[in-house]
Amino acid sequence: MTFKKIIKSRKFKYISFAFLFLILVILGVSWYISGKIKPLVQQELGAIVKKATNGLYDIHFDQVHVNPLTGNASLTKVRLVPDTVAYQKLVDEQKAPNNLYYIDLEKLSIKKFHPFKIYFNQQLEIDLLLFDQPHITMVNRSFAFNENKPPRPEKSPYDYIKSIFKALHIRTIDFKNASFKYVNKNDSTVESDTVSNLTITLKDWLIDSTSAEDKSRFYLLKDAYVYLNNYTYATPDSMYYIKASQFEFSASAKKVNIKEFALTPRYSEEEFAKVSGYAKDRYSLQLNNIDLSGINLSSYIKRGEVLADQMHIANGFLSVFNDNSYPKLVKDKTGRFPHQLLQKIKIPITLKKVLLQKLDISYAEFDRKSKQRGRISFNNTSGVISNVTNQAKYKKIDPIIEANLVSHLMEQGKLTVNFKFNTTAPKADFSYQGQLQDMDGRQLNYITRPLAMVQVKNCLIRKLAFDIKANEDVATGRVKFVYNDLSLGLMKQHEGGQRLQRLGLLSLLANAIIIHSDNPSDDGKFTVAPINYKRKPTGSFFNFIWKTLFQGVKYSVGFTPEKIAEIKGYVSKFENMKDEREKRRMRRELRKSERLKNR
Repeated sequence: MTFKKIIKSRKFKYISFAFLFLILVILGVSWYISGKIKPLVQQELGAIVKKATNGLYDIHFDQVHVNPLTGNASLTKVRLVPDTVAYQKLVDEQKAPNNLYYIDLEKLSIKKFHPFKIYFNQQLEIDLLLFDQPHITMVNRSFAFNENKPPRPEKSPYDYIKSIFKALHIRTIDFKNASFKYVNKNDSTVESDTVSNLTITLKDWLIDSTSAEDKSRFYLLKDAYVYLNNYTYATPDSMYYIKASQFEFSASAKKVNIKEFALTPRYSEEEFAKVSGYAKDRYSLQLNNIDLSGINLSSYIKRGEVLADQMHIANGFLSVFNDNSYPKLVKDKTGRFPHQLLQKIKIPITLKKVLLQKLDISYAEFDRKSKQRGRISFNNTSGVISNVTNQAKYKKIDPIIEANLVSHLMEQGKLTVNFKFNTTAPKADFSYQGQLQDMDGRQLNYITRPLAMVQVKNCLIRKLAFDIKANEDVATGRVKFVYNDLSLGLMKQHEGGQRLQRLGLLSLLANAIIIHSDNPSDDGKFTVAPINYKRKPTGSFFNFIWKTLFQGVKYSVGFTPEKIAEIKGYVSKFENMKDEREKRRMRRELRKSERLKNR
């Protein structure tokens, strides 16, 4: 063997020995660190949680697994539960939080906890804390003493860990496929709702000597994300599904985006009333690209309040259908105006502004008399609704919800309307004013023929302006209807058929005696219709508006109670004349028959 080969052989042995020694050192250090960390977790974690929460929470787990080589660890069968005795004590001392949390999961994974930083620098730094399929329950009970507290702990959590760590830093906390249950205990009736398949990501959670005072953080976090892919909820009446897809929330951006929200009937139009047992409005709603901006996360965490600067809804539809071939459910609908229903919602809501863009709204009805379907639509509806709230503190500042909307009736006439709703008025006062411009009146036949059995043969609508003040009992105001060349045909159901036929005599009388063909008339006389309409207790909000405006339109074209009485008198005379002619005909036939017998 040459000297060169001997050198090479010795080098190989030295390198092999050094490498083996290094592995043994790493394993020994890892074993030593693991031995230090396991007791630390087992003995100190519960104490840290207890101290950091003023004795409010206990943490329980079965086993701890630590691998210092990879910097990974895990806890199995983890449960975080509140101490009810400690909670009541905090309530008495006015120090209790608004929310209690219950967390239950099979495994909590800790990824890359950098063991050497723990041992040498007394810093616990974790790259990822993973909660896999946790069950989270949040119980909300709002306390007045928490109302103006900032979204930061009163006492620095650093005081609870400084004897063990100089800093505790978790880069990412992930809740994957979480089940979240929200329990509202703010009323006598406890209500709850559950959401599954939820993903929550918390970013940059830090406890050190300065983090509690860092105003760029909320609850020691830099950011929080919530994502829900598909949410489906079956309504208690078993008639609808509520669906939401791609729900995304960013705390730093203070934004929520919902790609699609839908209220989907379980039954078709033909089956809906049959299942209900009576004529009932069937709603179908789909809203796309819903954005909420300027969300106050602290308000939601403290008291479950949805508080946002703006909601933007773009592209969607609302269609309503009612089958009147079924009996109606006679029910008092007093107290069910939109602003009254908003006040009855138990979730605190304040939206400073709601922007609507390109929504299509339609109402259809199957009429038992005409046996036909009528339809009216409001297309490309856009506008702004301001001060949408059910909170007393905001209503004191401004009690008026205002809506300014622009739409196109039957895809033609431009309709502008301004609503004002008084949220504090005992009688639910509201007002609406606006106008409809430039429309071919024959487009209204889609609703007037099937539902009113009136055909608009001809009419050019120049402007229909209205200004109405109302409450839940009565509406007053006026309607100005400017039009030309109005001609109507009165209809009735054809015997034994599905079609409508025109009543020639009545139509002739109506056009000749009652209807003003033009307003203003040829001599310049302009008819303004005063409104004084008393709402029936069974009438809904939209029925109230429709009947009020319809009264103004009828009076404008000449269908006043006096004129209707006059035409009924003419019809009665014609019917009497017809009866007399029939009696004379029968007498002639009788005399003729008798003469034939006597021959």
